[in-house]
Amino acid sequence: MSSQEVKMEKPQIEKPIPVITTESRPFWDGCRDGRLMLQQCGDCGGWIYYPRALCTHCHSDNLEWKQASGEGVIYSYTVCRRPAGPAFKEEVPYVVALIDLKEGPRMLSNVIGCAPEAVRIGQDVRVRFEALNDEVTLPKFELAG
Repeated sequence: MSSQEVKMEKPQIEKPIPVITTESRPFWDGCRDGRLMLQQCGDCGGWIYYPRALCTHCHSDNLEWKQASGEGVIYSYTVCRRPAGPAFKEEVPYVVALIDLKEGPRMLSNVIGCAPEAVRIGQDVRVRFEALNDEVTLPKFELAG
């Protein structure tokens, strides 16, 4: 390569990471510590996911953070065979699923630790945590049993 030639390297594409807000910090801190934390309404008892200021059931602002069981059932899923962008290219195929948590809320996440062909609607799952960096850990799910 001559002195006038410049080797162009492709920039490394990083995966997007969640933005942690004051409202969502207890959820993300729990994930980092290996605990699935959800809000529960102190007035009606309803469980809430994703973190917010008001109860989705009765609109109360009397919300408490409590540790959830981390157990759920696959409500629906899809197998992604084309990446959701260049940063996910090495992960295909992967499963994106709607998980009905034991406490009631429905969570969008990934099913990991098995072949995509093994995933079925109605299967029991349990949470597993995947650290992205020192601050952000994602809740993902694996087949139970």
